[in-house]
Amino acid sequence: MRGVGMKGAAIMVAATAILVAGPSFAEDKSSYTLFNPTPDRLLRDMTTDRPDVTESPFTVDAGHIQIESNLFGYWRSRPDEEGTVTDSYDVARTNLRVGLTSSLELSLVWQPYGVVVAHPRAPAPAIRNSGMGGVAVRMKYNVWGNDTFEKPGSTALALLPILILPTDRDNGISPEHVEGALIAPFGIKLTDKFGLTFNGGVAFVRQGEMTSHDAEYLASASLSYEWNDKLGTYYEVGGAFDREDPLGDVAFVGTGFTYKINKNLQLDGGVNFGVTRASDRVNPFIGLSARF
Repeated sequence: MRGVGMKGAAIMVAATAILVAGPSFAEDKSSYTLFNPTPDRLLRDMTTDRPDVTESPFTVDAGHIQIESNLFGYWRSRPDEEGTVTDSYDVARTNLRVGLTSSLELSLVWQPYGVVVAHPRAPAPAIRNSGMGGVAVRMKYNVWGNDTFEKPGSTALALLPILILPTDRDNGISPEHVEGALIAPFGIKLTDKFGLTFNGGVAFVRQGEMTSHDAEYLASASLSYEWNDKLGTYYEVGGAFDREDPLGDVAFVGTGFTYKINKNLQLDGGVNFGVTRASDRVNPFIGLSARF
């Protein structure tokens, strides 16, 4: 850049970055709260934390409620060390998300009913457990990008702490102990059609005969594509690592779709495939999300 100088070049580079990343400002929505809802004309496009495992970096607008339900899910495990194969069924697991401010939401994830059927090697009979699952209390804070994720190059970041509470320690469905996690969802708009979201985090779990909580590291990435204003698809990889489990780490690949019935109602479905011994072999599911 002849005749510009180092300082001028730096300013030009910074200006170019701003143009590529999109606007760093939006209409001020800080005055809206749970009791002073965001008006419809300022609502963001509806985004969900499903169907992929990767959490989105966006929150629900202040004063609005979003219900995201896994209408039905099925998991088929690989054989464990003793050769037992497990079938799991999930009915109406629901994430209730409530917008507290323009950048903060509270959510509760509840599994009202689940069934787990373990099939040991013959001639041992199958073992069936059923009942209510645990309750996860989540608080998502959008650091940036809620209202500026429009042009290619735009980014968004959030922090998502999670506390998981047992409801029945003996039913084989709910976790037996209090557990927790901290996840950092990050998204980038690659083009007008493609988006990429990353998750990194750590979970603190206690299972079986463990006497203390163990840290497991979580990572996933989801590539989404918008075919039109209604239909979208995604392709995902993810896993949990450094697990205190004789079968080792969990890793999976998955794909699925979203279909917007209208601006406040979305149907989705997909399937995950495990790629390690500790992963479930297959996990198909279908769900529905609605905003109020």
